[in-house]
Amino acid sequence: MCDVCGCGDKNHVSLDVHQRLLSHNDRQAAHLRSHFRADGVTVINLMGSPGSGKTALLEATAKALGGRRRLSAVSGDLATAHDADRLAHVGIVAEAITTGTACHLDADMIHHALHGDLADAVHASDYFFIENVGNLVCPAIYDLGQTANVVALSVTEGVDKPLKYPVMFKNADLVLLTKIDLLPHLPGVTLEAISNALSRVMPRPRSVSLSATSGDGLATWLDWLDTLRSASNG
Repeated sequence: MCDVCGCGDKNHVSLDVHQRLLSHNDRQAAHLRSHFRADGVTVINLMGSPGSGKTALLEATAKALGGRRRLSAVSGDLATAHDADRLAHVGIVAEAITTGTACHLDADMIHHALHGDLADAVHASDYFFIENVGNLVCPAIYDLGQTANVVALSVTEGVDKPLKYPVMFKNADLVLLTKIDLLPHLPGVTLEAISNALSRVMPRPRSVSLSATSGDGLATWLDWLDTLRSASNG
């Protein structure tokens, strides 16, 4: 259980307290969003399970862009900076946010990170990626000032995750079906079945199938990012 939000356990966090926590978070998120918009930064809250391929996706994104866009990121993890180090290795200006026991990032954590060495890079970025803590529950309810919510869903997780964790997918602007190069090794798992599950929980189903390893689908993902940036800065 997360010591910060209580993960919905009413024995630890009352509903009123939880609402006050979210109210404070939403005010901080609105403050962040106003700065991001003023600077013309497109912000992606990237969520998904541990091992869904979030870091690999951002590595592949940076390589595919080849320096055509300025990228920055924060990477949430309970205890290490491993993912942020990986992102820095491919040219993304990145910083780790180690949360200790918290199973999500919140707006205060992002605000704090942007008052350090990362601030100038983010203000000058085209895209700022918030790689959230690996979790399909708590991150879904925290506004971080983002332009869009993106969920990475690996085909190795099976076909029923959208039905088991509907809040995460209901709030998603885009779902990335990752690791599709492994589909031949996953009996009973099809893109059609996963898409059907998404259509049952997402108000406006939108997904892109891709592989960070083979590069399949990356061009569609980059096109989506460009369209989002044009729309948000128009």
